[in-house]
Amino acid sequence: MRRWNRLWAAALCAALMGLAGCDQHKIEKLEEGVATEADVRSQFGEPESIFKEADGGKTLEYPRQPEGTTNYFITIGPDGKMTALRQVLTPANFAKVQPGMNKAAVRRLLGKPAKMATYALKDQDVWDYRYVDGNEKREFSVTFDNQRKVISSASTVDPREMQGGK
Repeated sequence: MRRWNRLWAAALCAALMGLAGCDQHKIEKLEEGVATEADVRSQFGEPESIFKEADGGKTLEYPRQPEGTTNYFITIGPDGKMTALRQVLTPANFAKVQPGMNKAAVRRLLGKPAKMATYALKDQDVWDYRYVDGNEKREFSVTFDNQRKVISSASTVDPREMQGGK
């Protein structure tokens, strides 16, 4: 009977991946200062990107875009232990996106976007991030010029919500 419960839980977890239900279960298994990089990878898998830190540590990027509403950055200290696990798609981080920032700095701050679009006639690129603010699904957009620098950013209600969630 226990085997069926585990199989059922695994199937349910797989079905809910886009809803981040399983992420919370994985997060609960990782304790700052105790969990190792191997522990993180056993829970979250291979990271999308790895950013090297000045102190010799590294940050592992786990985006849940395009269908999810979170991007996780998990920092591993020089000693190989997890020092931080944070969800970076927050209004506080969006406020740090300023005109003149380059694409690399935005990626380092917010992670992989849900959508990247190029508008050739305007010579601009737009990156969109889906997130939740309270109970409202929203989208944060960053517009870059042809020099790969931020020219504007804005947050709106997720357009898919205005179309009835389709």
